[in-house]
Amino acid sequence: MKLRFCFSLLLAGFIAAGCAHHHAAAPKTQPAATTGATGSEPIVTPDTSLTAKVVRYNSVGRFVVLSFPVGQMPKAGQTLFLYREGMKVGSVQIGPQHQDNDVVADIMSGDAQVGDEVREQ
Repeated sequence: MKLRFCFSLLLAGFIAAGCAHHHAAAPKTQPAATTGATGSEPIVTPDTSLTAKVVRYNSVGRFVVLSFPVGQMPKAGQTLFLYREGMKVGSVQIGPQHQDNDVVADIMSGDAQVGDEVREQ
């Protein structure tokens, strides 16, 4: 019984010391001219959208071979869009054939050239 009382008293002492040690810090205020419009740090998020380059083009079979970066592979049947110098020039549908980072895609609309960029939107 005496041991429980000593232990409870010791525990209460630790809790009181811990609570007394932490004080709420006053919020720091800065003039509006130096904090910017929102007053917070910018939020940076990585771009994880699919992108690829056309490495081969077959005009007779109307298909392209796309090279994707390591770790980014599209799903079979997914539709992506072809861009040349920032302008949308067509769309492709990903096929089931792939080897390493290269994927075969059928041209659904438009035209393609080697070097075109392929994106999701």
